[in-house]
Amino acid sequence: MLNEVIVEKMKDLVENCMGDSQAACKSNCPMNTDVKKYVNLIGQGNGEEAIKVIREKLFLPGTLGRICAHPCEQNCRRGDEDSSIAIASLKRYAADNFDNEANWDLSKESSKGKKVAIIGAGPAGAQAAIDLSKQGYDVTIFEKLPVFGGMMRVGIPEYRLPREVIDKEYAILKKLGVEVKLSTEVGKDISFEELEKNYDAILVAVGKQSGRVDRSLENHDAKGVFHAAEYLKEISLTRNFQGAGKRVAVIGGGDVAMDCARSSKRVPGVEVVYSVPLEATFEKMASSNHEIHGAIEESVEFKLGNGISRIIVDENNRVSGLEIKKCLGLFDENGNFNPQFDENQKEIIEIDTLVFAIGQGVDNSFDNAGKLATRRNGTFESDKLTMQSATNEKVFIAGDCANAFIVIEAMAEGRRAAKSIDRFLEGKDLLEGRTIEDEGGYKSKLYLPTEYLPEGWDAAEKVERMSPNTTDGNKRVKDFSEVEMVFTKEQALKEANRCLQCECKLCMKECIMLNDYTDCPKTLFQEYLEKGCKEMDAKIAYSCNMCDQCTLKCPKDFEIKANFGAMRSEYIKDNHGKSPMSGHKAIEVHQYLGYSKMFNTTNAAPNGKKTKYVFFPGCSLPSYNSEAVGNILDHLQDKLGGEVGSLLKCCGKPPKALGQDDLFKERFKSVQKELDKLGAETVIVACQSCFGIFNTYAKQNVVSLWELLPEIGLPESQIGIGKGSDVTFNIHDSCSIRKQTKIHDGIRWIMSELGYNVEELENSREKTRCCGFGGMIVPAVPDVAKRVMERRATETTTGHMVTYCAACRESMEKGNADALHILDLVFGDKYTKAKAQVRNAGPVKQWMTRYKSKMELNKRK
Repeated sequence: MLNEVIVEKMKDLVENCMGDSQAACKSNCPMNTDVKKYVNLIGQGNGEEAIKVIREKLFLPGTLGRICAHPCEQNCRRGDEDSSIAIASLKRYAADNFDNEANWDLSKESSKGKKVAIIGAGPAGAQAAIDLSKQGYDVTIFEKLPVFGGMMRVGIPEYRLPREVIDKEYAILKKLGVEVKLSTEVGKDISFEELEKNYDAILVAVGKQSGRVDRSLENHDAKGVFHAAEYLKEISLTRNFQGAGKRVAVIGGGDVAMDCARSSKRVPGVEVVYSVPLEATFEKMASSNHEIHGAIEESVEFKLGNGISRIIVDENNRVSGLEIKKCLGLFDENGNFNPQFDENQKEIIEIDTLVFAIGQGVDNSFDNAGKLATRRNGTFESDKLTMQSATNEKVFIAGDCANAFIVIEAMAEGRRAAKSIDRFLEGKDLLEGRTIEDEGGYKSKLYLPTEYLPEGWDAAEKVERMSPNTTDGNKRVKDFSEVEMVFTKEQALKEANRCLQCECKLCMKECIMLNDYTDCPKTLFQEYLEKGCKEMDAKIAYSCNMCDQCTLKCPKDFEIKANFGAMRSEYIKDNHGKSPMSGHKAIEVHQYLGYSKMFNTTNAAPNGKKTKYVFFPGCSLPSYNSEAVGNILDHLQDKLGGEVGSLLKCCGKPPKALGQDDLFKERFKSVQKELDKLGAETVIVACQSCFGIFNTYAKQNVVSLWELLPEIGLPESQIGIGKGSDVTFNIHDSCSIRKQTKIHDGIRWIMSELGYNVEELENSREKTRCCGFGGMIVPAVPDVAKRVMERRATETTTGHMVTYCAACRESMEKGNADALHILDLVFGDKYTKAKAQVRNAGPVKQWMTRYKSKMELNKRK
């Protein structure tokens, strides 16, 4: 069983890994629209596919592209750096240019013989009607307005949302066979009780069509005083407002207030329009910036930071003026809305029409009998997830009259309600397997620090956000034509390609082996926690190169290597101390020979000198170049006063890597015994794996040969030997010492002293990639090892790799790069392209070379 520390690490990873987290644009969209995908398609110039992706979730792409409050944009990661992606404008671009009715999905299940009534043809009701109709229900919508769209139709001005766009997109209702009864008011033309009697379920999706005025003010009921709902409704239906005069003041600082002000500029006969918000600056206003800018361009006069002192009327009780007073603050010391005013700073403006845009309420007059429980704010009580009414199980609530504040939220509630109605009518549990995260907007765990953003994200051409063109402010107020234009193709491509395509699967992009077994680490380790190691394929754990690149790429620094290492130990315990991978029998042979007397030797310093240092060449270098082993020992003895002995033996890394912890302890104990026998103070290692093992477990001091050589110098005859060579080398750094900067520097010093030109790889030093030999995967999972080798080898920019690990050198050559060990250069002639050759040898020759290395070391006793 995995130890508690590893289990806790796995649990932490499962809980906090961002690999399966959606980009914030998608997660914060109440309809979970795949924003990242369709924006990417637009950026590729594939608008036809982009609109298909949008329509998988939304039946109103053109509408939402114009009027959505776009929580996706508000949470866009790019917005934390400069400006968020213009997602709504891109949606409109796709809709206006590529939305073909012939491609709409009109598939339906066979009829279930049950009827559903929907009150309200706004976005919530229409969305539910579409979903239920496609599921085989007979759906009838009752709408008291003579037009489609509900408050979206009569509350949003035509210059923002052309009515033909709504009509085109609402046409899907007729295509699906939904019956729509316009100009039919429930509670008047048909009773709510009749619906209860004749329908199997009811969805209440009425809008907030009841406006508010400040009734605490004297003359609030004077002629010329209106609330925003009635004001915008009449303008929307008639492009006029009969009760308007020449001078209009709009109270409020939100989008509805801006809609009222800007609509007033288009009403025949209106000459002057004032906007009177309590907020002292444009930045503090609740309205969207583009709405404020639009109002400014249309010459709306702002009286910022003012509230009403009194409404002035004439002898006919018609508004004739408005006295306003300076607002000093909106909130009290407890954070409650409690405006404070300076009674000494007042101003009178001449008006004849006053519009209050200070909030709207639900018209619940259809519920004559009061059967539906309401909240204090007038909305109906319902379960937030299932949308089922708190007082009537066959009634469901969605949209403005439930919890929604914006169109996209209303649609999401309509969809949730439809799902609940289907379950209700099928006799199923309404809650089972459902979450708000799956059926509504939520805050994503995904957040990438700036250093993890895609390369080139901050290029100059990607910083500035594209804005759609608009018509001239002075000309557009003469009619209700659409103000904002659709993106051009050039604008759309530029804007879409600003998208960061947020995704955290950085470890997946880096690691070859993970992609063979999972979509992200969270999924994999969740499965381990649920099933246990015994039920998982051991091949997974033994496919890890143990290179730590996954952790290097992870914004949260999850130590995935440690998890796989612990699993390996578990598999070893369950398999009587042996690896479960058949290929690892080759490692057993290696270990048998590696600890046999035939291939090992222990030598004190020559000439009876004290053995202060022990040179430990490791396994791979002695199996590759016996002359280099002898030569480097000569050089060390020369530079270190002859006090250098040698030990040829395996450090025990192979069993350690396999998870054979007990065997490793036994093997390293034998190594330590030899070191102690020599009485050495310092071990000089040439192998990077040995460096890690000795650093952790040895009693003696440990120094890398590659740190030491810059201190003691190279053979004089070799300094500058590479000058004039036609070869430029890339350096492959070993992943096992990725944090050992001093070793990295030492290798580069050696190359400089030799006189060879070096061109750094993108993935070098601490960012280096595994050569493919790591983790003992070559004999166990050769196909993964081969792919890792080939990827690393093909990263060469010069065709020539130099390594300081013989196993890494072999990997580079197997990946088809010309590769040398650095000691080939330290003790060789000038290297040129003409000398490139394949140096890899089979196992038999390698062991022969290992034996020769033994002899070389023995010569220097």
